[in-house]
Amino acid sequence: MENTVIREIYRKLERNVLIQIAIPLPFFAISYLYTKNGTIDYGGFNLSSYWNSLIFGLVIALLIFQFVHFTSATKKIIKGVHELDKKVALYAEAVSFRFWILFLTGFISAAGLYFLNNPNFTIAFAVTLVFISLGKPSPERIASALKLKGEEKDLVMDLKRRI
Repeated sequence: MENTVIREIYRKLERNVLIQIAIPLPFFAISYLYTKNGTIDYGGFNLSSYWNSLIFGLVIALLIFQFVHFTSATKKIIKGVHELDKKVALYAEAVSFRFWILFLTGFISAAGLYFLNNPNFTIAFAVTLVFISLGKPSPERIASALKLKGEEKDLVMDLKRRI
């Protein structure tokens, strides 16, 4: 089986995920620093606790949704009868969707901290980082998530080698 298709899928996935990880971090860092510095008045919004809770609930719902959706997608891939390149492509789609949700969650958390000055958004961002850390694709995670064995596992593990 030719490994170049799988390698190209993995390379694009890895690049896109790294970009999606890097972009929300400075926004959160700025939000965190502004809210912790007592000398800067950023004119935070005075929304009712209802809206504050609703936005925080949205963040929690997105975190749960991305986990459930990714788990469901990988189970469908495992149950399906596909060639390895198709399995990896479907896995890449599931990971991409997951990281778009985490990307959105990171921005909502940064905005919630900045505009609402609610420290719960710091915790939500930390949980988002945990999901990012545990979900970042690697050959080991692909092989494990798709329950690959034998030659398929060897081909995926070969992605670790840079050419």
